[in-house]
Amino acid sequence: MVEDPVIGLMRILRTALGLGATLWLVFAYPLKTGREDFVLGKLEDLLLGCAIVLVAGVVGVAAFILGARAPLGRLYASRLIWPLRALGVIFLGAGMAWLMLAFLRGDIPVGQWLGGHDITFGLFGKIGGTIISGLVFTVILIVGGVACAVGLVAALCFTLFALVTGLNSCFRTADVHELLPAFISPLLVWSLAVLQFFDDADVAAPAAVLTAFLLGGPVSVTALSVWEVRRLRSRYGITLRSALGR
Repeated sequence: MVEDPVIGLMRILRTALGLGATLWLVFAYPLKTGREDFVLGKLEDLLLGCAIVLVAGVVGVAAFILGARAPLGRLYASRLIWPLRALGVIFLGAGMAWLMLAFLRGDIPVGQWLGGHDITFGLFGKIGGTIISGLVFTVILIVGGVACAVGLVAALCFTLFALVTGLNSCFRTADVHELLPAFISPLLVWSLAVLQFFDDADVAAPAAVLTAFLLGGPVSVTALSVWEVRRLRSRYGITLRSALGR
């Protein structure tokens, strides 16, 4: 496996510039909708991008493995553990966020379970045990609520970070082969650009600015992908023909 630090740095800069351009557009022009709707819309775009990468990744990686000659196909298939782990981390974070939210909303009846048991184990008699059990129950609810709230924030931040890094690395498809992120990234950004073209703009900006913003990401990502392919070929001799064993 070839890990080029320059390519990794360029991917990080690409993501940072994209986030910076989005923030500049938001602060430079008024929003057409409320801030909450804008944030939710961006989260939907992020989830949609993950779905596109997931579908494109499954199709692309499957075609890549099936198109490779033996024993390369089996070798690439054995490396699928890393993309699967990247997906598993996201599902784990989302599951923890759902669990914490369910506790806070009372969807999981912890109170009923505790209320049906004598927390003092009968050590203080019926009346005293009831009072102490009530106090202990209240403390448990307060401490548990605070812990769940902290856990919810941590799980959301963790999931958001995993989503962003997953998109930046195309869910670690480079661990299967170095060329895969360069092929999948343009498909992702152009798909999102087409969807945004038919959607209403989030900010009241001039048409020229919106067009430049809409096309800037796909064009720059495509150019970077072409550069990655050329760098891998010129520095490491990695080509699509050699990757498939042709």
